[in-house]
Amino acid sequence: MIQKRNFIGLLALFAVFFYATLTYSQTAPPKTETRSKLFEETTTDSDYLIAIEKAGEVLESAHNDTEFDGNSHHLFGEIKRTQSKLDLILVSLKGANPNVRNQQMYRIVLKEIEQELNEQNTAINLRNQTLEKIKKRVMDLRKDNVLMGLVKDTIRRKQFGRELANLKKRYLSTDSLMTKNQNILNDNKRITVQRKIAVSNALITVEGKLEQSGISLMKKEYPVLWSTSDSTSKKIVGQNIKDKIIIEENVAAYYLSYRIGGLIFLVLLMGLLGWYISRNLKYLKNNGHADNLSQFNFKYLNRGIIIPVAVVGLNIAVVSNIYAPAMFIELIQMVLLGLITVLFKNNWKKTSMRNWLFLLALFFVLCFLDLFIAVGFIQRCAFIAINILGIRYGFVQIKTLKDQLYIKGFFKWATIIFIGLNVLALLNNLFGRVSLANMLSITAFISLTQIVALSVLLKLVLEIILLQIYTTRIKRDIEKIFDFETLSNTLKKPFIIIISYMWLVVIASNLNIWESLRTGLNSLLTHPNTIGSITFTLENIVLFFIIIWLAHLLQNYVAYFFGEVDDENEENINKRQHSKLLITRLVVLIVGYLLAVAASGMPLDKLSILLGALGVGVGLGLQSVVNNFVSGIILIFDKPIQIGDVINISSESGRVKSMGLRTTKINSANGAEIIIPNGNLLSQNITNWTYTDNFKLVEIAAEVSGDIMPEEINALILESLESMVLVNNNKPPQIYYTAIADGKFKLQIKFWCSIYRTEETISSARQVLFINFKAKGLTLAT
Repeated sequence: MIQKRNFIGLLALFAVFFYATLTYSQTAPPKTETRSKLFEETTTDSDYLIAIEKAGEVLESAHNDTEFDGNSHHLFGEIKRTQSKLDLILVSLKGANPNVRNQQMYRIVLKEIEQELNEQNTAINLRNQTLEKIKKRVMDLRKDNVLMGLVKDTIRRKQFGRELANLKKRYLSTDSLMTKNQNILNDNKRITVQRKIAVSNALITVEGKLEQSGISLMKKEYPVLWSTSDSTSKKIVGQNIKDKIIIEENVAAYYLSYRIGGLIFLVLLMGLLGWYISRNLKYLKNNGHADNLSQFNFKYLNRGIIIPVAVVGLNIAVVSNIYAPAMFIELIQMVLLGLITVLFKNNWKKTSMRNWLFLLALFFVLCFLDLFIAVGFIQRCAFIAINILGIRYGFVQIKTLKDQLYIKGFFKWATIIFIGLNVLALLNNLFGRVSLANMLSITAFISLTQIVALSVLLKLVLEIILLQIYTTRIKRDIEKIFDFETLSNTLKKPFIIIISYMWLVVIASNLNIWESLRTGLNSLLTHPNTIGSITFTLENIVLFFIIIWLAHLLQNYVAYFFGEVDDENEENINKRQHSKLLITRLVVLIVGYLLAVAASGMPLDKLSILLGALGVGVGLGLQSVVNNFVSGIILIFDKPIQIGDVINISSESGRVKSMGLRTTKINSANGAEIIIPNGNLLSQNITNWTYTDNFKLVEIAAEVSGDIMPEEINALILESLESMVLVNNNKPPQIYYTAIADGKFKLQIKFWCSIYRTEETISSARQVLFINFKAKGLTLAT
């Protein structure tokens, strides 16, 4: 309204100027002017037109800037979506089960809505400020003396009547649009303020329930078990179950609508993974290599794709939805365990399978009691019975499961936790701490079943990686089965760290201590520490080392995804691909170190000091390290030698096994591994036998005795060499006679063969030549 009044005032100001000028011109007596006006400053029609044009541009730009842009309409859409989200949670909150997991979910969602409302309120304020600036631009038109002079001049005003009318039309249009948009912004601001109040009240309610739940966990809620009785009728029990099912369904449905975006993304990601796996399996099947997967000890991928991919996705869903309501997360857990049971069906022994199904039955009954049965004598007795069965299961039956799992080390700790939590739950239930007992019971069974699910996840991930390696090798016409067991043991080490983290997160979230642990750890890591003039946090240091570790891990393992393994007898090695891998490793390391420095939060001025100190260190004692590093980069890009080349350097010879940024490893013929600094490789002469191709010219000295002519000897030698697969017949053999006598010939036979099988080829050639010459009645000595 203030904005509208200002524009009306401006319009009134124009009108006053119009009428005041007219009155003045009618009442003022005429004056006689005797001075010359030749050198007097006057305002021309052109000046008036320019002033009118500038005013029109100001009003036109003000009108355009007042219009809401795409970002503003997006903001209004976000405000509507926030409203629908808030309405859902407020309705669910009224009839929600006072379950700790549900209340935690409400707290997280309400805090996110509160953050959204703050951002929306800030955006509305910015748009209001923009409108105020537009208004000021229009009000500044009053400072234009030429325009104001035109308004006061009656004769001129009539002359420019059409232009002024257009100007007035633009002004009224801008005024109307600004008033309308300001009202829209004020209405939305009023809505956001009201919602913030509603969110604040809801948060107070949720925090109060969580605080009460935390207190009740540590105090006696009910009498000891032997002094309680349950006289509730079956009809009331049935109605209570029905009511709780409805409530839990509503809460789970709300959470599903709240997290639908993330869940859809997870489904799409798993669909992409399924397509990736099916493509590799289809390629192997079409080329007749699918049966070879049994040699890799595959347990899951050779039984279809849908169930293994679903198991991977559900494992991720369990960890990524730690604040989900109880029914939602326990339903996901049950579906995950059901799919795992299908995978176990033909792999596990009958005894192990029977014990696994018994564990699942106990877990299902426990979840049903926790969600839908009110606390009472019957429920407490049922929990105690399950705890007793769980303790017995942990001591007796659980051993049959351990032998069937891929990782057995963690299962020992899972068993100890399972038994310990069941014992604590039983004792707390007996003495009246029912909420704590129920929580401990659920956590006990989830900790045990989840480690089984994560063991399957680890095995699936390794099978996917081995499938990729084998498929890539088949595409390169390398059918040899590589040492997958050693490779699996190498690959699973970093994944075990991830699996351990996922397991601990699930346990902590079910014990309702994850948020406290995360908050405490976050405050510890983000607390600023100062040493001298440098301020840092532990989070920056941890991130620095994690990124460095990941960079080195990736550069070590990136070759596996291209089918490269440590196979020393591989002849058809792809040198170009090895060169690309070396460059990829170099890029990964450089990017990793740059990201680590950026994550450390180290200021650039401090970094320059560090680099200066490093430069001094290079000058004093790191010349050889830097020399080898730079030489390694030169070797990667200049490519005088590549992985798989057979070289001679100084007194050493052998096949290049690997090239790093500092050293190069060479396998000698006697099996020794020679490690040569890269600086030495560039500073010495290198004989590369395989720079152009992998063939070597070898020589056999021979003596032939018998009644035969040289032409017949030549034909017999060529025929013998052409019959050998190991000899490269694309390059013609060479035969030289060093001595000829009656019935005796000394000669040298030279031919090409693979440098990797030189000794084998020479030996075979001697045997074939001896047999063929003897068949002709001739004597051959080599």
